[in-house]
Amino acid sequence: MHIVHTALAAGLVSLSLISTPALADPAKDTAMLKLAASSGCTVCHSVEPAAKADGSVPVGPPWRDVASRYYGVKDAQTTLTQIVMHGSSPYSSHWKGKVGGLAMPPNEVAISEADAKKLVGWILSLDVR
Repeated sequence: MHIVHTALAAGLVSLSLISTPALADPAKDTAMLKLAASSGCTVCHSVEPAAKADGSVPVGPPWRDVASRYYGVKDAQTTLTQIVMHGSSPYSSHWKGKVGGLAMPPNEVAISEADAKKLVGWILSLDVR
């Protein structure tokens, strides 16, 4: 009887390993990191909050902070894609005091709208829980 239980347990473990794909860390998606770097995004942004030796704040918010801020917000991908493409207003920034930049500049010369949408989707997929 013990052999049957052991074989059954081993079979269930191997079955679960086959049917459950490993969840990859979106923050390590090399294609998205490459797109962000080639589009100039990493000049101001990073995935994680970057500690500066001089104590200054980053130019733009870290993407995990963006994902956290917009977690569950309706139309976040559309809103953020438009901000990437056309920039943001320095007068209505919720990042004021948290980042060194006053506003996001328009980036339509640096990235296509389709790529911006992909990049924003990736940013919003970062685990913030």
